[in-house]
Amino acid sequence: MIAAFVLFLREGFEASLIVSLLFAALRQLGMTHQARAVWIGMALAILVSLVGGAALYVTIQQYNGSTFQTVFETITYLIAVVLLTTMTFWMQKHSRSMKKELVAKASAASSGLALGLLAFTTVGREGLETAIFMLAFAFQTNALLLLSGAFLGLLASLLLCLLIYRLGYKLDFRVFFRVMGIVLLFFAAGLLGNAIQNMQALGWLTFGVVPLWNTGRLLSENSTLGDILHTFLGYAESPTVLQVTLYVLYLAIAGTFFARMTRKPSVTNAPVKSSAARA
Repeated sequence: MIAAFVLFLREGFEASLIVSLLFAALRQLGMTHQARAVWIGMALAILVSLVGGAALYVTIQQYNGSTFQTVFETITYLIAVVLLTTMTFWMQKHSRSMKKELVAKASAASSGLALGLLAFTTVGREGLETAIFMLAFAFQTNALLLLSGAFLGLLASLLLCLLIYRLGYKLDFRVFFRVMGIVLLFFAAGLLGNAIQNMQALGWLTFGVVPLWNTGRLLSENSTLGDILHTFLGYAESPTVLQVTLYVLYLAIAGTFFARMTRKPSVTNAPVKSSAARA
């Protein structure tokens, strides 16, 4: 539930921000009469994402408990890790230039169909990512809790957008996406650990299989807290050497790159004039 809430809060806010910037671009370009095409493209993107995600979930549930489900879960985990990582870095890199990019794309779209496709692709990208993330977490938690977290996260993102665009609430977008980025990197590390666990259980990875410890007596993965930590941070009561190694290695590498991207540029001191120049 917590993972779904954070994901929908982040993805819902990003999608709302993109749509708001797109409408602002239409006003700037004097193309507000094309707003209907944007709404249609956005609605179609959301519908396709929902139908596609639901169809995949229903299909895979038919193989519940089978080897095929484990294989499908593993592939989904790995795809989600790649998407979470690239999405986090992409947003951090393009957050400052996003408005300029959308204005350029909107100005290049001369027809309602082109604007609708622009809205469909931009919002659809967020919807597709969210569907894959939800599918990955759906294998680890109760469907009702997952949907509850998703609904609350989406509601929170819409309320936040309302505060910003209607009531003049000031939000530091850089800080917001930085915090969300850190949380999502931990999500990705957890999914990577789960993928490694599945691949070792399937016999795809036959090295590093020795468990480092066993905390099952203190905190079982089947307990409420253990299940939350397993979904949220990739907690395993008996992690293997390879799981822990790749978990730590991923966080070290991705965290280092993310820290460099979010670091403020250093301000160089102005050159001091020489005494001869002052004279």
